[in-house]
Amino acid sequence: MGAVGVSRGLQAGTGSLKKLLSLQNLHFSSQAQVECMAPLFQTVSETPKPVQAKVFGTIPEWINGSLLRNGPGQFEFGEDKYNHWFDGMALMHQFKIKNGAVTYMSKFLESDSYKLNKSQNRIVASEFGTLAVPDPCKTLYDRFMSKFKIDSTDNCNVNYVLYKGDYYVSTETNFMRKVDPEALDTLEKVDWSKFIAVNGATAHPHYDPDGTSYNMGNSYGKQGTRYNIIKVPSQKSASEETLEGAQVICSIEPQEKMKPSYYHSFGMTENYVVFIELPLKLNLMKIITSKIRGKSFSSSLSWEPDFQTIFHVVNKHTGEPHSVLFYTKPFMSFHQINAYEDQGCIVIDLCGQDGGEDLDALSLQNLRKSEHTLDKVWCTHENLQDHSREEYGLEFPQINYKYNARKYRYFYGCGFPYLVAQSLVKMDVQIKKPKVWKEKGFYPSEPIFVPYPNSVEEDKGVILSAVLTPHQDKNIFLLVLDAKDFVEIGRAEVPVKMPYGFHGIFVPQKS
Repeated sequence: MGAVGVSRGLQAGTGSLKKLLSLQNLHFSSQAQVECMAPLFQTVSETPKPVQAKVFGTIPEWINGSLLRNGPGQFEFGEDKYNHWFDGMALMHQFKIKNGAVTYMSKFLESDSYKLNKSQNRIVASEFGTLAVPDPCKTLYDRFMSKFKIDSTDNCNVNYVLYKGDYYVSTETNFMRKVDPEALDTLEKVDWSKFIAVNGATAHPHYDPDGTSYNMGNSYGKQGTRYNIIKVPSQKSASEETLEGAQVICSIEPQEKMKPSYYHSFGMTENYVVFIELPLKLNLMKIITSKIRGKSFSSSLSWEPDFQTIFHVVNKHTGEPHSVLFYTKPFMSFHQINAYEDQGCIVIDLCGQDGGEDLDALSLQNLRKSEHTLDKVWCTHENLQDHSREEYGLEFPQINYKYNARKYRYFYGCGFPYLVAQSLVKMDVQIKKPKVWKEKGFYPSEPIFVPYPNSVEEDKGVILSAVLTPHQDKNIFLLVLDAKDFVEIGRAEVPVKMPYGFHGIFVPQKS
């Protein structure tokens, strides 16, 4: 990820690409300002019983619910250590807010991968950047045959998702885990492939106002590789249902069958799904032979800028793909901000960067380096601003989700001058000016917008962010900003350690 730019991307009518992504290089270095971030990428203990936070300022009493966060929390078992940030065992966090008070708790996801690793005190289940060592107690034949089995983890450490009113934690494999957002208890494991013919799904679904969910996932079968658009109905027909009724509404063939693109998310308007086929490629032959070669899944990914970036537009009601493909130069994007239709065009805003080689920069070895060596990872970005360039890229974008798939004005994100966010940013996409919150020695996580009850203004509400620190003498805290002026209203400090994570959601308290 690193520092990336924000670009207003696809503006496509029925025939042509009105405006291509423009991602210009901006190199910068601020070595004297970069701290050692190792404490943010170390194993921590869970906090299974709620801890009362110390409030400074004011936590508005109308906020009634929980900020849930997901991310890695354990990076070794016994003598075995994970290699990559994405590998750590999922640790679920909860900041519960009620009547102006805040409590914090956290629990490890009791996934099969976690329980198996814990029971044997070693890494038994392979992850994105770490290949598990075969069980020495198995026979030679069993160890040999295990090299031909492709593992799929249920270490769902990326995000919380909502299907049919139930909450799940998700990664990008075919497994999700249903969870109780109130107690952070781990419930049943759900396998996408038992409901539809996909081998995984993203951790970033989109939702229609009626609760219908859309997602994307790859399939590898007799018909070759396909990118699949998934639709999940909003309602259960029985209390025990999970993903029953899910369907693939469109399958897209990749540019090269044995090298489909990696993607982390997609865009959605009122009537269309926008899928971006990127030049970050998954080499299927390398995946199949990874265990034989003694390599992890990450070794199968490669940035191949000889491939162009292709925008696929699909009618989400009929499943019909647009007859025109839209091409632009190679770039990488993890997260789309928003997409909408405007006067016969599709406008998509996204976080993008010129290169896709950054995944290796997120190895734990690199993230734990001291200040000077860490900052040798050069960053490129282009700001949405036309006239002034700031020393931050932007990632983990969020909006007032009521404006998803609609014309909107504001989004929020984390400012990334290097590999850890240093600031929170509110961007006005009309006047292209940011508002910024930052505090020295503290590092905010993804900002979550919580709307004021019954508000008709897009930015009337608060921003919630878990703010972390590598300093042992300082506490983490839940930050509450007024979303309109981006000024701090209050914070709730907790004397615990919290690793740097990925995504989260706000769950309103049930009446």
